[in-house]
Amino acid sequence: MIKSHLLRSFTPLLAVVLLTSCAKDAYLFTSFREPATDGLHLLYSYDGYKWQDLGRSFLTPQVGPAKLMRDPSITQGPDGTYHLVWTCGWKGDKGFGYASSKDLVHWSEQRFIDVMSQEPTTVNVWAPEIFYDKGTQQYLIVWASTIPFRFPKGQEDEDNNHRLYYTTTTDFQTFTPAKLYLDPGFSAIDSEVLRRGKDDYVLVVKDNTRPERDIKVAFGPTALGPFLNVSKPFTANFTEGPSVAKLPHNQWLIYYDAYREHKYGAVKTSDFKTFTDVSAQTSVPVGHKHGTIIAVPRKVLKKLQAVAANTAAVTTSSRATHD
Repeated sequence: MIKSHLLRSFTPLLAVVLLTSCAKDAYLFTSFREPATDGLHLLYSYDGYKWQDLGRSFLTPQVGPAKLMRDPSITQGPDGTYHLVWTCGWKGDKGFGYASSKDLVHWSEQRFIDVMSQEPTTVNVWAPEIFYDKGTQQYLIVWASTIPFRFPKGQEDEDNNHRLYYTTTTDFQTFTPAKLYLDPGFSAIDSEVLRRGKDDYVLVVKDNTRPERDIKVAFGPTALGPFLNVSKPFTANFTEGPSVAKLPHNQWLIYYDAYREHKYGAVKTSDFKTFTDVSAQTSVPVGHKHGTIIAVPRKVLKKLQAVAANTAAVTTSSRATHD
């Protein structure tokens, strides 16, 4: 009787322990370092507030005329595969870089995904952001491009009057033709799509016009929008590169690059209508540049830490030998 009672008492606790051990209890923040030639860097955090750098590149860019990696954006598909896209260059590119991985250490062959060659005057393809939409079971990739004289000039020069475009794919072999994603009436870059629930999506985006250069949000019924009634800014001027972390208890952190001040800031929100500055509670390594935040099992992080430690040991040994 005692053994049976103890077993019944511990069964709920055991279930909690098992669920916790399988939970996604660490965060990764994709990153790059200027001048953007050495590739994919990763930060990690256990709480979403305090970040540490793994200290090495995990993927060196090999595609695009400039062979750069800026704005690396990552998502994990339902089969566990991680899909990464990035900006290949400042101007002249008609596409973005792509690679995939099962463990974030070993990567597929890199590919250049041409999405804007049908628009020969396209100036750039900036900050592709990848999002897996469970509702439609497809991947959505949104980026900013300028097509001179396509939209009212407004505040910007013709080669800096961005709008957001998108493509979708289910297999990364075929992609739908690029279409206009958002024309809010101003130059827009640096977007991130979030799903809060059924028929409930949030778009975080930078207003890139000279008077603004700040970050706003809009709401839509699907991942493709329409995203109407763009909000007033919730960051100061000279901010960009929003990166959003979903925390427990319906809390979200939105990180941003306060580039004039050479530092990262963050706000916390539960409804994307009221925002609390929590910059003082966060810590982001110096040199970190725009990326996206995902939750991963702790075992994934441990493997990355082991690889990084091994790299550091080899580097130290090599230096000692040469000295």
